[in-house]
Amino acid sequence: MHILVVDDQPLNCTLLKVMLVQQNYEVSTAANGVEALAILAQQSIDIVLLDVIMPVMDGYETATKIKLLYNDVHLPIIFITSLEDQNSFERCLEVGGDDFIHKPFDKVILTAKIKAHSRTRKLSLKTHEQNKLLEYHYNQTEREHEIVEHIFNNALENQHKFTNNIDFHLSPASMFNGDMCLVGQSPIGSLYCMLGDFTGHGLAAAVGALPASKVFYTMVNKGMAVSDIAAEVNAVLVQLLPGHMFCAATIIELSSSGKSVSAWLGGLPDAYLIDQQGSVLKTLESQHMALGILEGDEFERELIHFEVDSSMRLALATDGIIETTNADDEFFSEQRFIKALASKPQVSCKDVINQVTKFAHGSKQQDDLSLVLFNCMAVPAAAEEQAAYSRLPFNFSLTLNSQQIKQTDPVLEIVEVITQVGGLKEHRSDIFLLLSEAYNNALDHGVLGLDSAIKNKEDGFIEYYQLREATLAKLVDALIIVDIRYCPDTLSLYFTICDSGNGFASTDSNANSNNREHGRGLSILEEIAEQVTYNSSGNQIEMCYRLAQQQS
Repeated sequence: MHILVVDDQPLNCTLLKVMLVQQNYEVSTAANGVEALAILAQQSIDIVLLDVIMPVMDGYETATKIKLLYNDVHLPIIFITSLEDQNSFERCLEVGGDDFIHKPFDKVILTAKIKAHSRTRKLSLKTHEQNKLLEYHYNQTEREHEIVEHIFNNALENQHKFTNNIDFHLSPASMFNGDMCLVGQSPIGSLYCMLGDFTGHGLAAAVGALPASKVFYTMVNKGMAVSDIAAEVNAVLVQLLPGHMFCAATIIELSSSGKSVSAWLGGLPDAYLIDQQGSVLKTLESQHMALGILEGDEFERELIHFEVDSSMRLALATDGIIETTNADDEFFSEQRFIKALASKPQVSCKDVINQVTKFAHGSKQQDDLSLVLFNCMAVPAAAEEQAAYSRLPFNFSLTLNSQQIKQTDPVLEIVEVITQVGGLKEHRSDIFLLLSEAYNNALDHGVLGLDSAIKNKEDGFIEYYQLREATLAKLVDALIIVDIRYCPDTLSLYFTICDSGNGFASTDSNANSNNREHGRGLSILEEIAEQVTYNSSGNQIEMCYRLAQQQS
């Protein structure tokens, strides 16, 4: 320890120096406050023994300046005084004094006080060093967070380009958001949106967003189907993330005309199709496990398709919304969320979040809060140059027997083949939807003879797919024929799917009406295809799809 003795009496300085040196302290001396401040500026001092009454600058003024100049680390000041009045003691404490020692000096008392304040000084120095280290690491972390946040913002934020279709809110529980909202437009104008929720929150949860967003935007730019996007994101996350991390997600595609939606739902709370008043028209329940859990051969690609119009909206939310709690540990819940959607006409995300915040009533946010209100409106055409269409016509024909029908789902392979033709890849999503819907209806309702009305019962979907699996296992002597023709002169694709089933009775001139009565679920295709027709037996569908941009 280095002690500074400040006293205008040389005898006092000498006496104190001898006593302290004998105890192995380093000692410096000064005759007044000015000299003391000069020494403090040049040397590291641990304790100051300071006389009260001195010329040039007395102890009161000196103590005040010392405390102002050296306030980062506690520097003990022990006043040397022969004064005995109460006011002097009070003033010494007011200007920053920490203790007193009276003249004449008592060696035992002096030693005890020095040791006591030495411990305080050492503790203060240690704390100061730790604070400096913490500040350094904090500044480093802040800088790294700024860099990562900049990267995340540039990689993930694309929503502002589609303000007519997308109203969204992302509110992280910590600096980084474990939720993500991705929006992109395909070359033929379809609008895609992916709302994802990674396990946990903060930076650890957000790391998966970068590879997921890269896959999403790359595949949207290629016009890939929603099921392709889901499968590819899943493959990347399975490869990159540890086993305990995954991403619950909903991925939707709105056609450029704003009249049909395809959706893959895996692990997020129910989504809702609502009208302008907020009333629920359709509940979209999660059908699959979250992304990043299943290996590729186990992954489920099935989508749901439904028709929409400009009066409808899709409400998507992460579980942070419905699991927000109040002071009584009650959840905001699905019921309150549905009620919030209907709280006013054309409700906004801000309106809903305000109700969530009001419900929480000051409780700490435990999870990321994310909400998307997706308006089912026509999407302005993307200003991108189309790939050159092939000038060569082609025909593709495939006949599947019972064994092949049981063992394969040919749609994806067919799509892979025909989208190799120049210009067709940008239409992959529409081509996949046309083939998938037509083939699955031919199989389920034509070959297997299943009735979609079963799905209307409680647990109807489970019963329907159990019956489908059992009926498919017993299938014999069945055929499904897929024929595809590309005409470069009219830039059209012609699809014919025929099955060996009994078909449906054509009792109405409107084949689509008959189709709906018999549950074949093909009405959505009329939105995508330019023309859809059925044969008189009801076991063959023909579709014409124009590759040129359709006008809404």
